[in-house]
Amino acid sequence: MVDKFENLISRAESLITKLEALLPAQSSPVDWTAIAWRWVIHNGRGSLQAVEHPHAISLDNIRFVDAQKAEIVRNTQQFIQGFPSNNVLLTGARGTGKSSLVKALLPKFSAQGLRLIEVEKHDLIHLNQIVALVQSRADNANLKFIIFCDDLSFEAGDIGYKALKVVLDGTIASLSENVLVYATSNRKNLMPEMMADNLAFKHADGEIRPNETLDEKVALAERFGLWLSFYTFDQDEYLAIAENWLATFNVAWDESARQAALGFSHTRGMRSGRVAYQFARDYAGKLKSKA
Repeated sequence: MVDKFENLISRAESLITKLEALLPAQSSPVDWTAIAWRWVIHNGRGSLQAVEHPHAISLDNIRFVDAQKAEIVRNTQQFIQGFPSNNVLLTGARGTGKSSLVKALLPKFSAQGLRLIEVEKHDLIHLNQIVALVQSRADNANLKFIIFCDDLSFEAGDIGYKALKVVLDGTIASLSENVLVYATSNRKNLMPEMMADNLAFKHADGEIRPNETLDEKVALAERFGLWLSFYTFDQDEYLAIAENWLATFNVAWDESARQAALGFSHTRGMRSGRVAYQFARDYAGKLKSKA
């Protein structure tokens, strides 16, 4: 009888352990002393995880996008001053400084209360929860939060775009004046447009107004009040960016560096600010390792 009782207790403890593993973990307190966070999911529960060392890129190191830089700085300045401002969508060629511009806003404006929260595309379904979490803090601490979604795009069937649409549009409860969404994307229409969407005569799955489906797909980008477009760099612009990045590593620009920068871009098949930065790190590292 004792053995059966002990076996029953053992099985009960094992069952409890398994159930505890399935239950959502308790949220850890948010470190509000940080200036940047990532939204992370653990055991089914989301929380803001402080970023100990945010990427402190300088706006001065982002070249040949002066018009876009001026616009996003202006909008952000209005935001932190409590004036009307817009959600921002940065679209265009890869490696041209879209996400770097957003990240560079933090060191410039963090002393004035700007804070950054990075949210992955697949976590956008939690946007309302994130907004509710920071809204109470923002209202009490005079902080301004930018929710940053990098490389944003959606495939057919994604539900995250609906959560984003609600946050951009607002619900019956107005969106906090202390929260904005800044997103980057390599394509302007965040939802895919299929050839079938343009065949007005084809009414698949009983859809009697296909144009409304198409409007739903392309209208998400229109909910961002400020659009900034980015374009590929020409050779001279690429070389100037490479020279600028080499200077940050205290490496002189000469003909050898110029040829190396051109060769590096050829191996990558493109000229962009990202490639220029990667070249500078590679070239500077080689020189310093040989010294």
